Amino acid sequence: MASPTSIKRLTQDYKRLKKDPVPYIEAAPIESNILEWRYCVKGPEGTPYHGGYYHGKLVFPPDYPFKPPRILMITPNGRFATNKRLCLSISDFHPDTWNPAWSVATILTGLLSFMVEASPTVGSVRSSDEEKKQLAVNSWTFNLEDHVFNKLFPELVLEIKEKLKEKEAREKEEQEKLEQYAGGHQLAGRNKQAEENNFLSTCISLLWNIAPFVLFASFVFIVQLVIKSS
Repeated sequence: MASPTSIKRLTQDYKRLKKDPVPYIEAAPIESNILEWRYCVKGPEGTPYHGGYYHGKLVFPPDYPFKPPRILMITPNGRFATNKRLCLSISDFHPDTWNPAWSVATILTGLLSFMVEASPTVGSVRSSDEEKKQLAVNSWTFNLEDHVFNKLFPELVLEIKEKLKEKEAREKEEQEKLEQYAGGHQLAGRNKQAEENNFLSTCISLLWNIAPFVLFASFVFIVQLVIKSS
């Protein structure tokens, strides 16, 4: 059960986040328990996470802010294992380095900063930049399937749905271009084949037309040779 101190502090943190939003970060407590928060960090520009929405969980101890929260990532991301406690200086793995003055905004800013680095830790995983970029795109539909994400972050849901519409439109346009190219290529091939067939037909017709003259000339030549040899 949350203590009066933790309730007061978490309420202040939430109001501060709403009043002064932090870039790339959204966070809110679930309705039934102020000690459990859900967050979403957006992948910053210039990183393989760009375009991704990374949903996770903060679980605060009853005596917060005197002890740090447990931090977990829910959305597959290529940097952290999902649904596993993360070992960070701002998490419950290191209560000795925790500073009670740190807020939810501080915690999530630190998480995002560590996410875009490559330093290993308990709970981190390895993946290529290409895999991270693909997971960033996959995060859209993954998060839409989470009812808590939908309930707590309706504005992000609208953003993601808009991105999916744009992606679908681009894919449809690319498919139409491919079909047009394939159709044009086939038409060009048929036209070339038709030209070759026409040329062949013309050659055959010409041969049929001159064949009698060639045969007659050959006959005359042979007769003349026979006469001369007589």
